[in-house]
Amino acid sequence: MPDLTMVALPDRILISAEEYLIWEPTQEQRYEYWDGEVVAMSGGARNHNRVSGNFFKLLDDALADRSCEVYIVDVKVQVEPGQKYFYPDVVVTCDERDDDPQFIHFPCLIIEVLSPSTEAADRGKKFAAYRQCPTLQEYVLVQVAQPGVEVFRRNEQGKWVLSDYNLGDRLLLESVNVEIAIADLYRQVEFEAEATD
Repeated sequence: MPDLTMVALPDRILISAEEYLIWEPTQEQRYEYWDGEVVAMSGGARNHNRVSGNFFKLLDDALADRSCEVYIVDVKVQVEPGQKYFYPDVVVTCDERDDDPQFIHFPCLIIEVLSPSTEAADRGKKFAAYRQCPTLQEYVLVQVAQPGVEVFRRNEQGKWVLSDYNLGDRLLLESVNVEIAIADLYRQVEFEAEATD
């Protein structure tokens, strides 16, 4: 087997959506698709994994008797056909039209657990793309270095409204009518020590 440790990989891979959809499932690593560009997904740290898992479990348990489905990490959301395919940390669909085995087309709730390498995209261009999805009602950003949850909700006028939650708060996810204690999201998470002056 050749030594690949010194092989320079391209910063950007440009392919068509059709090529991406054939190529990506054969890869060991996950890749998102942004308007022709293939973007490698970084692996999450332990706290990232723990928070994603906690959120998934809480939602999956709460929605077990409803016609909603909760997915974690490895399920793509097709944001714009042929243009954007993303892997959110947790996604919920309650739409019976979501019967495609490969993608979620009609999410009502998307959760992104923030990391230093993804925070700018999760807050910026990814959220801008997700907002174009007419079925999406809530977009949740979860901090892992310190406790904190931001929920963007689409109001009746179609505007996105931000609400912040802290460790002692309870969060009502209106899109699925599930209430969660923020502390439960952070079960077994070790926070970074804050710097003192």
